[in-house]
Amino acid sequence: MGTSNSYGGSGGGKPLIPTWLSDGGGSDGPQPSPAGPAQKPQQLTPGGDGVANPLPAILPSVNGVNVPTPPTRPPVPPAGDPRRYTSARNNFTRFVSSGGRDRKGLGRALSQYVSNSSGGSRNAARRMAVSRRSTAQLAGILNSAIGGNAPAALRSIGLDRLVGRPIEEIFLGIMEIVCPAGGAIDESIAREAFVETIVDLAESGITDFGALTAAQVQTILELNVAHAIEARICNDIGSNSITLPQDAREAADIQVQLFEFVERSVSDAFVANQVETTMTQEQVTSTIDSVYEQAYSILQSMAESEVDKS
Repeated sequence: MGTSNSYGGSGGGKPLIPTWLSDGGGSDGPQPSPAGPAQKPQQLTPGGDGVANPLPAILPSVNGVNVPTPPTRPPVPPAGDPRRYTSARNNFTRFVSSGGRDRKGLGRALSQYVSNSSGGSRNAARRMAVSRRSTAQLAGILNSAIGGNAPAALRSIGLDRLVGRPIEEIFLGIMEIVCPAGGAIDESIAREAFVETIVDLAESGITDFGALTAAQVQTILELNVAHAIEARICNDIGSNSITLPQDAREAADIQVQLFEFVERSVSDAFVANQVETTMTQEQVTSTIDSVYEQAYSILQSMAESEVDKS
């Protein structure tokens, strides 16, 4: 949970879905140039007097002066409810303040986070555009390395120098390709999730990049998605609250409980959406998008079940 204190938390008044996210079934589309669509060069034809004149009616004219057509820009989204995070944050703080004993508080926090703060699982997944993209790219690279094809997979992304190197070094190199440093909080979350995934490799028994199996690839992807969702939750509703416990063991237990909650939902989502080695990159991207959305939906259901326990 390295991102839990790195950000002041999302402001509720911000739009729920930023304008730079497309609505193509959750996948990212091409982003418009900040300057808008490029104007075609003005075509000229000889006029009656032998002088090149602009073709008529190409551009509107004001007082005889041609005016370029303004670029088409997306509408400004409505501001979000400034209080939409309040209830989820309060319940998460109660869970943390209890030293991790108030499981109902955690359940309420996560349920309200998905349903109210994020506007449902689909919107929650759409807000993870950068993480979804980096996970899909990672999946494509790892799938191409299965079956002893690691050297070719690394060469295909310009990492020849890492062939035969320790798996941690290889993943650090891949990280610089799929989620480079810099950018806004979304990029930071994707990168933090990647770092946490690398930390978990040895504990998961994954130590040889040259001998990756399909099962190990799924484990890596599950860890990556779970860490990304966990980091998003902590930055949205858990900022600063994770520092409340005075006992280090309690703080560690809180982190474990939250991650296990998220990881279970992600694991179930992967069971329903297998990433096959024979998939095209487009199919992998679509599947990862579905994994994120279903993970949030399952997380909400699990959280509600936790609240209903006697």
